[in-house]
Amino acid sequence: MVSLHDEERENRRNSILLVILFMVAFALLGYIVGYALTGDTSGAIVAIAISLGLSFVSAVGSYLSGDQVVLRSSHAQELSRRQVPQLFDVVEEMAAAAGVPVPRVYLIDEPSPNAFATGRDPQHASVAVTTGLLQRLDREELQGVIGHELSHVRNYDIRFSMLVGVLVGGISLLAQFFLRWTYWFGGGSRRDDRGNSSWIGVIFVLLGLVLSVLAPIFTSLVQLAVSRQREYLADASSVELTRNPYGLERALAKIAADPEPLDVANGATQHMYIVNPFKKSGGGSALFSTHPPIADRINRLRQLTGEAPLEGRAVAALAGLR
Repeated sequence: MVSLHDEERENRRNSILLVILFMVAFALLGYIVGYALTGDTSGAIVAIAISLGLSFVSAVGSYLSGDQVVLRSSHAQELSRRQVPQLFDVVEEMAAAAGVPVPRVYLIDEPSPNAFATGRDPQHASVAVTTGLLQRLDREELQGVIGHELSHVRNYDIRFSMLVGVLVGGISLLAQFFLRWTYWFGGGSRRDDRGNSSWIGVIFVLLGLVLSVLAPIFTSLVQLAVSRQREYLADASSVELTRNPYGLERALAKIAADPEPLDVANGATQHMYIVNPFKKSGGGSALFSTHPPIADRINRLRQLTGEAPLEGRAVAALAGLR
């Protein structure tokens, strides 16, 4: 039987491999686009250098201030212990159990129950919860949610998701640039000394067009698949911290089934929340979901305690929720 620690080690190893894969994909796309634009290897290398340089600048900016951008866009206000002592008690308990510094705590004035963690590392982490979460969850359920979010902090999921987001965004921007360039300026095939079209140039243009369409889709699908696996691991880690799977089970069901919309969420932040704030009910392919189905998450938690999976009406009530 695979232990939670084995899963955590595999998670970190897969994260490194995924980042390397994305960087290779980025460099390959940059080379092909550069060769298609310039018609020679030196131009392709320059294109790679420019692409990686822009991505590096973007990554540094996101690393240093990405969390504050997310918090401001979510209209989150920092809290003090005096305002919500029970929440601070839970955060401090879970931080001690996870072995990480106590994060800063923020409140989002929204009736929809939800929460997320952000920051570049455990020393610079923040946890944000909505007013709806505080109103609808009891203490055990709140522990499960905070344990989940601090597991993301402990596992460096917040840094990883930010880095992968930058790489995926860079691939998408490079692909869009090439597609628009070919649309406005034509295929860009190069001519040799006799004035004939270079077949190599034509091939690279066609290859660039195909990759510019497929690469963003493929990398986004891989990113979403890894995001879903990290949600499973954070759920399991939360149980490890709280020693109580029932609180998180009830919390997931309550949050997913709540009909209130989360107005401050957007496409760039939806993956950060414990439950997807948009896909409240079925519809759309699971391949394009940032979160696993709630019924699957709850059943995995029940497996940890040897309980029978949800069946019948319970599954029907949660079917499709993410």
